[in-house]
Amino acid sequence: MAIHTVLIAVLAIYLLLLFSKKLSSAKVKLPPGPYGVPLVGYLPFLGRNIHRTFMELANIYGPIYKLPIGQKLFVLISSPALAKEVVRDQDITFANRNPTIAALAFSFGGKDIAFTPYGPDWRMLRRIFVQEMQSKGNLDAFYPLRRNEVKKSVRDVYGSSGTPVDVGLLAFVSVINMITSMFWGGTLQADNGAAINAQFRDAVSELLVIWGKPNISDFIPFLARFDIQGVERDMKRASRWIEQIFDVVIDQRIQTNNFLKRRGTKKDNTNKDFLGFLLEFKDDDTGKSLSRPQMKAFLADIVIGGTGTTSTAFVWTMAELMLHPEVMEKVQDELLEVVGAGNVVEEYHSYKLPYLQAVVKETLRLHPPAPVLLPRCPVETCTVGGYTIPKGAKVFLNAWAIQRDSQLWENPNNFEPERFLGDAKNLDFSGKEFHYIPFGSGRRICAGLRLGERMLMYTLSTFLHMFHWEVPDDQIPDTEEKFGIVLEKSTPLIGIPTPRLNNLKLYE
Repeated sequence: MAIHTVLIAVLAIYLLLLFSKKLSSAKVKLPPGPYGVPLVGYLPFLGRNIHRTFMELANIYGPIYKLPIGQKLFVLISSPALAKEVVRDQDITFANRNPTIAALAFSFGGKDIAFTPYGPDWRMLRRIFVQEMQSKGNLDAFYPLRRNEVKKSVRDVYGSSGTPVDVGLLAFVSVINMITSMFWGGTLQADNGAAINAQFRDAVSELLVIWGKPNISDFIPFLARFDIQGVERDMKRASRWIEQIFDVVIDQRIQTNNFLKRRGTKKDNTNKDFLGFLLEFKDDDTGKSLSRPQMKAFLADIVIGGTGTTSTAFVWTMAELMLHPEVMEKVQDELLEVVGAGNVVEEYHSYKLPYLQAVVKETLRLHPPAPVLLPRCPVETCTVGGYTIPKGAKVFLNAWAIQRDSQLWENPNNFEPERFLGDAKNLDFSGKEFHYIPFGSGRRICAGLRLGERMLMYTLSTFLHMFHWEVPDDQIPDTEEKFGIVLEKSTPLIGIPTPRLNNLKLYE
């Protein structure tokens, strides 16, 4: 009897809520969309690849629709015109995030660029990160650090010539080594540095896996205190691991700087890195330096902005090229023409490789790293496309659906790099054209875009110039996806590299 009473009560509450929603919808005209089930909404029907479910629902309900998930209201947008309303016409209204529990744990309580609320603090952080840390001068200064790590990866691949190589692991290790080198450069002694860098790689790998797990506590907040899936616990543990590594490196750099000051020795400006920049930074207007949590949040942003997106984009590009050997041949012919058979790739070559640039753009059209981008959260109730968007809703721009829309792209599911040549060659990652937004648009466009683009183009051009890549006889490359914090390939990409250049000294 008690169970029946509870069930009747739950059903009555649900019907009351449904009725009140219909009344409110009549007044404010919410977007259309499916109803879910009591308490959990549409959550049981999302499936594994959420971005594909979202596209299927767009085909039913149109380019803007609402989706109740747990106690949250999601709004999905999948048209360039409506995306423009959000990221340009009402960009300030939609300039805030609604971070998940895992994101808050990772970002030191939302102190990073991705999740700090829009305002003076966010503007200062973005100016430091985008305009100063990633200025052309600074990125050029850090290039020797990136080049040294890529050369090490080339030697490792050369040592594995003729045997299967996990391309995803190669990409991850190459990128994370570049990032740690740019983080702290020559701060650590060789042996100690190698051990700390190895720990850092493990910690970042674990963190990316944890962050990619759907967490029911994000959809039903009253369950958050129980942390049923242990996501918050695991993320805090992984974040503490990374934080301890940051503390070791920061303390060591401060001790070195203090030692040099006492001796009156000038610092060696030839060994620049991000950490040195952050420690020396002072705001021109206030004279304030960065706090340690802010420095750690900066470094953590580079971890996700650089490692996850860049290595995943590398894998997808290589997968498409291995599926389309005629395209790979064109890329490698272009590299021979621009770089030469007797030279290694340098970063400046990237600007002279229009066909490889088109290949990368086409890959990111089909496989954007964050298929529905990070959600935006309106600070006040507003209107998009004639529909009311309530304050606090989670608004997603479905880049994956927009970039595969048959009304916007010819043969949208085909891999055709040529579509980014000719009149479309200037279509870039800046988000100015709303039918192509692999890294977002507006104020909240990916903050690490400049660095990520450099690393991606440099690593791809190097490994394609230096090696032939073949698929093992018993394997067929595929493009099956796995939804997470980044859109990964669901199965590992295995390739067999062989040296492509005759001068074997270039591999040493």
